[in-house]
This record gives sequence, C-alpha cells and structure tokens, in this order.
Amino acid sequence: MILPGFGSEAQGKLSQAKVLIVGMGGLGCPALQYLVGAGVGTIGIMDADKISKSNLHRQLLFNENELGLLKVSVAAKKAKAQNSFVQMEEYPFAINQNNATEIIANYDLVIDATDNFSAKYLINDVCVWLKKPFVFGAVSGYEGQVAVFNSAKAGVVPIHYRHLFPVQPAVNEIATCEETGVVGVLPGIIGTMQAAEAIKLITGIGNPLCDRLLTYDFLTARWFDIEINSNEEIPAIDEHFINTTNYQIDCDMAESDVEDIDIDEIDVSQFLELKSDSNVFILDVRELHEYPTIDFSHAQIPMSTLKELMHQLPAKPICVICHQGIRSVYAAQLIKLHKQVEAYSLRGGLTAYFNKVNNEQ
Repeated sequence: MILPGFGSEAQGKLSQAKVLIVGMGGLGCPALQYLVGAGVGTIGIMDADKISKSNLHRQLLFNENELGLLKVSVAAKKAKAQNSFVQMEEYPFAINQNNATEIIANYDLVIDATDNFSAKYLINDVCVWLKKPFVFGAVSGYEGQVAVFNSAKAGVVPIHYRHLFPVQPAVNEIATCEETGVVGVLPGIIGTMQAAEAIKLITGIGNPLCDRLLTYDFLTARWFDIEINSNEEIPAIDEHFINTTNYQIDCDMAESDVEDIDIDEIDVSQFLELKSDSNVFILDVRELHEYPTIDFSHAQIPMSTLKELMHQLPAKPICVICHQGIRSVYAAQLIKLHKQVEAYSLRGGLTAYFNKVNNEQ
C-alpha cells in the first residue's frame, strides 16, 4: 500500500481480480502462494492429481502427512489459512475440450502451470478465442521459461503460444520433467515469476513479458529473453478450430496394452554388440530434420508416422534408437505389440552413444 507507484489503487485491482491457475505442481504451488499473499480476490485452481512423495522436493506447499490427498483440496485449505479474504474455487479434474471454455471464461487471466503440451495448446487456443491473457511457464532439467501471451495492445494483434510453437509436438518428441528430472528450486523460481507477471498484468504497473520469452539457466544464473514475432501462417483460432483440433496428440498412440509391455533397455556396450549382428534391425525413430545424421541404422521412420508405417518393418529383432532414449522405449513397446518380435531400446539414445564413442577416441 505504501509502495510508490502501487498504492491503494493497484491493491484494489488485485482484490477485484480473478485468476485461474491450471496445475498445482512445481509451478502452480509458488504461483498460488504469492497471489494469495498479494490479495488476489478470486483464485481458481485446477488439477486432477493427488500428492505423491516424488512431488515434495519441488511442491513445497505439501508435506509427507498429506500423501494421497487431492492437491487442489489441500492447496485451497492452506490458501484460506494464509489469507481468509481470498475466494478459492477448486477444480479437482484435468482441463479438457469439454470444460476449458466454460471455466476460463470466468477469469481475467490464466496461469499455465501444466506439464503437458495438450493442456498448453488448449489453454492458449481458448484464451485467444476468449481474448484472455495467459502467463506461460515451463521447466526442464536446469532451464526454465516464462512468457505472457495474448495480452492485448491497441492496434496490435496479440502474440500467442502458437506464434512461437505453431504445431503441438508428436508423441514423446520432447521429454517431460518426469523423464529428465528437475532441480526442485527451479520451478519455484519460474512459478514465482509467473505470479509476478500476473500481478503486473492485473495492476498495470511495469512492463509485462508480452511478446517476449524469458529463459533462465540455473547452472550459470543467467537470464536472457527473445522477442516473439507474429506468424502469419497461423490459422485463425475460433470455436470451430478448438472443437475440431485434436489436443491429445501425445495420447493418440497410447493403447491400454502398451504400457504393460516390458522392453529391454540396453546400454551402449550392448548396443555395439547388437549393431554388428546382421539379424538385428536398427530403427531410428527421430524426426527427419533431427541431427546428427547417422549411417548405422537400417531405416529411419519418425515416431510420428511409426504406427502407419509399421508394415515396413521386418519380422526380426529390432533395436530402436532416438535422441535421448525416451521415444525409443514407447516405439519398442508398439513394435513388440504389433509385430510380435523382440524389441530393444538404447538407453540414453544417441546422446549416450556419441558420448561413449567420443570418450574412447
């Protein structure tokens, strides 16, 4: 209230604001805590998950005594204990095409604290259609990103998520935090930044990260940002676009039987032995544009087209490789299911392969 440039006017705007946080994980928890502390009037929190032990190193809102409880229920209770004047709205389920528009319409802005691309693209598209700004956040390994999308400026077409990433990644094309790991403090930093951007948007102070992507490198303690330009090739996003878009690309190839199929993940030494076996077929499931190129695979069939081109694979043992050994596991499971052949995945992918080869030279 006594802060120059803020005062009672900005505080009043916070008390009247309605913010939706999608995801009560490593990003959503700190964002919630700081928005509650700031006095945002109404906060909606959406998440279908329950608290698990693996959450605790980065989701400091929760503790060991709360394992197995719904995240939104615990978070809402603690938020009310922190600031009883905040109105909390709980959504103990995942965002999807059936509920996104109705829920987002009730809020002034959205904080994207999700960890999957289906949700990010859906949030973006609904916010574009409803003309709602949303604060993007993402973390992976030692790096985090923040941006403000779809914030209206007079006479300027708002930049949104698809201007930066036009097409949703194919299945397992990009690793999640569950697959790569993350330093617990990193999502805390990024989630707090998301809260800061939301406060600037609500109060009108400062310069929000509109049309800019801010990246934080944890290892070097360096920040850098890039300007995001409009992409004229992006189609108009309206109700028809949202209703006809498949936001479950990362689940398209999921089959109930696949996850139960055991796959041998071999190390580089084992792969070198298999590579010299003429009875083993080496399959590269990276996309065609990915580097480096290699000359020891028998075929390159991108993960995004594998199911349609499964008939091209031989009826013999197949060793699947990709960049980091993530997509290859799922590809091997599909191959084993549909081709009824032995399938392997190179643990660590080509990254591990070239690390070992280069170190031995």
